[in-house]
Amino acid sequence: MKEREQKIFGIPETCPPKNRTESEGYVGGQTFMWIAENDITNKNQREYGLLEFILSPNNLNKAYLQVLRNKGAGGIDKMQVESLRDYLVEHKDELITAILKGNYRPKAVRRVEIPKENGKKRQLGIPTVIDRVFQQAIAQVLTPVYERQFSPFSYGFRPKRDAHKALHQCKRYIDEGYVFAVDMDLEKFFDRVNHSKLIEVLSRTIKDGRVISLIHKYLNAKVKVADEYETNEQGVPQGGPLSPLLGNIMLNELDKELDKRGHKYVRYADDLLIFCKSKRSAERTMGSIIPFIENRMYLKVNMEKSKADKVSNVKFLGYSFYRPKGICRFRIHPSSTEKLKGKLKELTSRSNGWGNERRKEALKQFITGWVNYFRLADIQNLLSRVDEWLRRRIRMVIWKQWKHTKTKMRNLMKLGTNKSKAWEWANTRKGYWRIAGSFILSSTITNDKLNRAGYIFLCDYYSKVRFVY
Repeated sequence: MKEREQKIFGIPETCPPKNRTESEGYVGGQTFMWIAENDITNKNQREYGLLEFILSPNNLNKAYLQVLRNKGAGGIDKMQVESLRDYLVEHKDELITAILKGNYRPKAVRRVEIPKENGKKRQLGIPTVIDRVFQQAIAQVLTPVYERQFSPFSYGFRPKRDAHKALHQCKRYIDEGYVFAVDMDLEKFFDRVNHSKLIEVLSRTIKDGRVISLIHKYLNAKVKVADEYETNEQGVPQGGPLSPLLGNIMLNELDKELDKRGHKYVRYADDLLIFCKSKRSAERTMGSIIPFIENRMYLKVNMEKSKADKVSNVKFLGYSFYRPKGICRFRIHPSSTEKLKGKLKELTSRSNGWGNERRKEALKQFITGWVNYFRLADIQNLLSRVDEWLRRRIRMVIWKQWKHTKTKMRNLMKLGTNKSKAWEWANTRKGYWRIAGSFILSSTITNDKLNRAGYIFLCDYYSKVRFVY
């Protein structure tokens, strides 16, 4: 291991950065003289192959730093990212040696479940932080290789691509007259990926069998559910750095088939719309592509959620479409509106024990993120109604915080209410929600006062970012 005596994993005091010329760099990692850019996946020599490129000091450093930035919970060994540096400094050589010799065995992933909007739960597999570093190192090297193969109409989990670009491509198709769509729902895609099929697809590009073997080990890693360990015979566990790339590699087979058939489509991860000019064409397309998905890719189509319909009746990435005067525009799907109000209700709960500063910060983070994502939609009127409801909820929280009659009376008087009126409202038996909508609170805890207190509202932020595309 003399060639690996250089310190790795981002330790600046022992690993001063070297000045490199532009020609020495390769997308996502250090370029070694024995690996050509157009031959990165061809292992002609056993000593110097793709695996050595993945395990190069520069690539592992970048992987370590990325895992550190991502943070996230620990795996079954309970090691947190804060402990990662010290562990890697001590054990990096034995870990690298084990991988090179084929002796490395990933630890089981920790299974957690998160609720979905339909009441069901999505399964996540959380690898250990050590395994996340090596998965990230693999993804960094393979991403530029597969980017050259991926479809220009695939937008999920890819560099310099996002949901907004996917939506704009949908708009271009709709404006061209493709006003019907096949809304294809792949049932539990990440849980149903066929390992044999995925390994077959990977082997067409990756000729270093050690890398294929390492990826296969990550796919087959056991899953810890409660105190029991289960075998993992199919699926790509969501939660690791490698799963989005593997998902795209698998679904690229579907993209190639759609390209071969001449279809207009947009895919974001496992969300897929195929655009057509008539209802009959959409139904025919749906009927012909399902056998390919199920018989050739060994995936399952959810027939209850999949449909061929007008674009105005489909949901894509939380948005829906409408066509005033024949021009496609975006609006928010009703289910997204319900999720918005549900989250705001959670953040303005009267019984969560939060102080005002924590509540303001939580609201600010959620509102800015939500508006930035949905800013393409025509939502001015919707946000005005939601803001009115949100202000009422905040007033309700404040009224409850005042608690005692004397406190309510004193605060109302400070806000400009005369003594008799303040006494009357301080002693009211009306409920919190009713009081929050009353004239007395809306005229004392005004919109302007809430703004000056540091609360952020949807309309105000939307007006700042609505035209930033």
